[in-house]
Amino acid sequence: MIGELVPGSVATAWRLDDSEPVTLFPEETALVANSVERRQQEFATVRLCARRALARFGVPEGPLTPGPRGEPRWPAGITGSMTHCEGYRAAAVARAADVVSLGIDAEPAGPLPDGVLGVVSLPEERRHLAALEARKPGVSWGKLLFSAKESVFKTWYPLTGRELDFDEAVLEFTPEDGEGDTGTFDARLLVPGPVVGGAPREHFTGRWIARGGLVITAIVLTG
Repeated sequence: MIGELVPGSVATAWRLDDSEPVTLFPEETALVANSVERRQQEFATVRLCARRALARFGVPEGPLTPGPRGEPRWPAGITGSMTHCEGYRAAAVARAADVVSLGIDAEPAGPLPDGVLGVVSLPEERRHLAALEARKPGVSWGKLLFSAKESVFKTWYPLTGRELDFDEAVLEFTPEDGEGDTGTFDARLLVPGPVVGGAPREHFTGRWIARGGLVITAIVLTG
């Protein structure tokens, strides 16, 4: 599904489980040596996805280790994003000459835990989600908001090196025609945006899909 959300300049790969064997590099193995088995498996599988996506651009396999905020450190000339949740692992990469930054996120469909929506959303967003829920109750709008904000952060952080709180961007979703399981979203930054192409970027736009028990979001920021 991630491939439906990004242009052809972005390479993607995904898996629904951790059944495929993965050989990690020593630097990667050390990062999860003390983690529970489930964490080790999802860590390995999402890197398998990343390596397969990178292969499209002829990038040789190498360790993919995280930076200070947990963000993947990509090979020179590459930008990308990874995500994993129950039932889905995926990676998306592009040449930095084509894509300035990108962020993807997947979450299991269903309601957010009690109290979480109030933490991750602004009042106007909650009103917006309530209106969407009335129109299209089959979409997990709260989870979709959470996922989209994760994609916003993953796009933002490589450009700024700074945190972005949940209340520093306001999101609006637009369902597409038909079954209503896909659409677009706009993220309006409430803090100064990163400079892209010589000017501050105040909005990120992305796409979303809600299908197969998942909600998935993606932002591809070009110059």
